[in-house]
Amino acid sequence: MSGDNRSAAGTAATNEPAGAVGAEEAVEAPKNPLRWKALVVLCAAFFMVQLDAQIVLLALPSMQAEIGLTAAGAQWVVSSYLLTFGGLLLLGGRAADIFGRRRMFIVGMALFLVASLIAGLAWDPTILIVARVGQGISAAIISPTALSLVMVIFTDKAELGKALAIWAANGAAGAMAALLIGGPINDLLGWQWIFFINVPVALLVLAVTRKLLPESKVESQGKGFDPLGALTITLAMVAFIYAVVETPAAGWLSGQTLGLLAATAVLFGLFVVIEKRVSAPMVPLSLFRNRNLVGGNVVMLLVGMVTFGAVLIISLYAQQVLGYTALAFGVSTVIYTVMSTIGSQIGARVVAKIGFRTLAVIAMGLMAIGTLLLTQVSVDGTYFADLFWGLLLFGLGLGMGFVGVTIAALADVPAENSGVASGINTAGFQMGGAIGVAVATSVAVTFTRGGDQKAALNEGFQAGFWAMTFLAVASLLVGLALFKAPKPAAAAEN
Repeated sequence: MSGDNRSAAGTAATNEPAGAVGAEEAVEAPKNPLRWKALVVLCAAFFMVQLDAQIVLLALPSMQAEIGLTAAGAQWVVSSYLLTFGGLLLLGGRAADIFGRRRMFIVGMALFLVASLIAGLAWDPTILIVARVGQGISAAIISPTALSLVMVIFTDKAELGKALAIWAANGAAGAMAALLIGGPINDLLGWQWIFFINVPVALLVLAVTRKLLPESKVESQGKGFDPLGALTITLAMVAFIYAVVETPAAGWLSGQTLGLLAATAVLFGLFVVIEKRVSAPMVPLSLFRNRNLVGGNVVMLLVGMVTFGAVLIISLYAQQVLGYTALAFGVSTVIYTVMSTIGSQIGARVVAKIGFRTLAVIAMGLMAIGTLLLTQVSVDGTYFADLFWGLLLFGLGLGMGFVGVTIAALADVPAENSGVASGINTAGFQMGGAIGVAVATSVAVTFTRGGDQKAALNEGFQAGFWAMTFLAVASLLVGLALFKAPKPAAAAEN
């Protein structure tokens, strides 16, 4: 373990992306000749996970009409996925570390395939919701396991930066592709096909997994599992996400919301106590001594809040004020996806030169400017006047920021903790997304007032964009405060 510690210290000093393997010997190991093909497989799986988090939104009206889904049932088709996905991420990441990353990846993909097939065949609302729970569980296994494998496969720190950039761009593309293709699939093929399209992709991924992905797990610990830690942290995350998801309907100061948040705090406290006492903790608390890891995950939480919240308001403004159809809105967001991809590639190229701290601050600044431009949306607005430039800058900043923040949070993590660290990172983004949607919805509803419906809605959406601007600026300030600045001498050497 001494090699792990020396490597982590060196990485922190240079403030550059480094292989997550953590050991000096691993950096010198031969490169995996199949690593780039493996990345394609892992990105395909992550793309599916991101796609399914969003694509269902466009098919809810069709589901309600065909299988008798109530408004409450429609909410649970979305929430059940978010709850299980976000709530089980840490458990999925730690299971990958202990039981084998490739093995857990296969388990997750197989479950995702079965759950998607059942969802597409669902003849009853209850069956559909149960299938969505299965999709969420499998996504909680796939996402941190796949990212952990990326960190282990790419032992060269320069290549790891490029791989993480591709990963970030792929995630952004998956989320936005849902808005672009969800409408046509639902209208032309039927809502069932938003689930059926996962089946051939999952089969293909499973067919090549054993050939392309190496097995990787913690061999040295052998101290068993931490069931109490797993139970408390999972219940805490589920309680928190449920509280936030239900906040727009229940209210921030309702007994339900306050009770769930209190339960979350108690469960998190129990989790910390348990982790301090067990020999093989679910989440080693020593991880949080790393300033960049803490800063990276806090900023990732804020990035999730801004991203999900802003995209929700953009969607509502385009459809409710400008009168866009779901398909037209999807097409209009192509610039966001393209700029996210470009931003992630720029981030990968410059991060080794300027450091992830500078990259993240620039990125958060671009996101803040983008949302600030969107605060000027108007009732009689147009796409280019009111949305285009905000989407362009916001997408560019998100792509760059996702790379910088991901590298900051994961670069110093030793191999034995790469799975749970990936789970923390992904959970931060997902939990931030749930909070962002709740905040954006609450602010928009609070400031929607007046006699003219479109004018009232527009006023609410403007307020929502102001809230997202505030959060983007907060993420910039947190990055400045928590990210460790590079040392000039170290920067010169590199």
